[in-house]
Amino acid sequence: MNIRSKIILVDDNMTNLTMCRNILKTFYEVYPAPSAAKLFEILDKVIPELILLDIELPDMNGFEIIKELKEDKRFSGIPVIFLTSKNDAKSELEGFNLGAVDYISIPFSKPLLLKRISNQLLIVNQKKELLEKQAELADYNKNLEVMVREKTNELLKLQNAVIATIADLAEFRDEITGGHIMRTTLYMRAMAKEMVQRDIYREEMSKWDMDFLLSSAQLHDVGKIAISDSILNKPGKLTPDEFEIMKGHVTIGMDAIEKIISNTAEHAFLRHALFIVGTHHEKWDGSGYPIGLKGKDIPLEGQLMAVADVYDALVSVRPYKEAFTHEKSCKIIEESAGAHFDPVLVDVFRGVETEFAKIAQRVNNWQLLQVSHNLTGDE
Repeated sequence: MNIRSKIILVDDNMTNLTMCRNILKTFYEVYPAPSAAKLFEILDKVIPELILLDIELPDMNGFEIIKELKEDKRFSGIPVIFLTSKNDAKSELEGFNLGAVDYISIPFSKPLLLKRISNQLLIVNQKKELLEKQAELADYNKNLEVMVREKTNELLKLQNAVIATIADLAEFRDEITGGHIMRTTLYMRAMAKEMVQRDIYREEMSKWDMDFLLSSAQLHDVGKIAISDSILNKPGKLTPDEFEIMKGHVTIGMDAIEKIISNTAEHAFLRHALFIVGTHHEKWDGSGYPIGLKGKDIPLEGQLMAVADVYDALVSVRPYKEAFTHEKSCKIIEESAGAHFDPVLVDVFRGVETEFAKIAQRVNNWQLLQVSHNLTGDE
């Protein structure tokens, strides 16, 4: 269906009005207006593609009319061609400055009139098409952003699911430390939030992706998968030789993560895991393993996990010890500032130690419920 463009023709000279209308009506939908008042009356009902406007009108001149049109958001985008019987360069310049797109001299030359109108309507249509394309592109980009975000979320969920599964596999083989992964991850989150609030180690933490950090924290003992059950689940204290084998879980875990990194282009989420796995048994005074890093040479992620890991070991039952109270565990950590732990992080720990106790209790209660569910089959 060919929809004809709408043109409002404004001229108080009835001869000009009629002649111009007769020229245009074959090609366009023409709305004649003998005055400014009639023009605005028509505009309340019809938004045209073009206005042909006589400069000399009885109620308002063309310059006053175009000013009013350009100040109204409804009409400001309508192109205006001035109709004039004067050959006055100063008036033409003023009209162009006010926003007119062209001038047509009276009396009309039919071919020239039609050509100039056709040119302006072509520009109008091109602008309209451009705006439509821009809107389509904006909509496409918006949908693309949503699709990318959804895909990214799916990949993150898959990544986290894989990490959680691997971590669960390691913990499943270690019958002694049930719930340890969940608790230490929550301890890490509590300390990290406290550090952000207190603006501690801001430069280091500004480079972190917190979601990656916390998901990676679950892998800190992944190397235990390769430790034999006789050592991993020994119901007593390990011998020195057995302990050396147990310490090997750190390098085993690092080797596994480095192998994954070498075989994938997208491994940003594993950077935290590598630091956590490799350094969470290092000590501030350099007496830790596997390398004996000292002080700030130990990556901050590893230092954080060290606090979380030791606290959980202290408050949990182990073959070689009973569970210590929260108070005794906190005292041991505080007394280890400057030896096992960074004194700054020990101070951070003091700020969240109550939350640590709540996390330990909450996870233990959840595990008891899970065990009860598995035994009874309750829904």
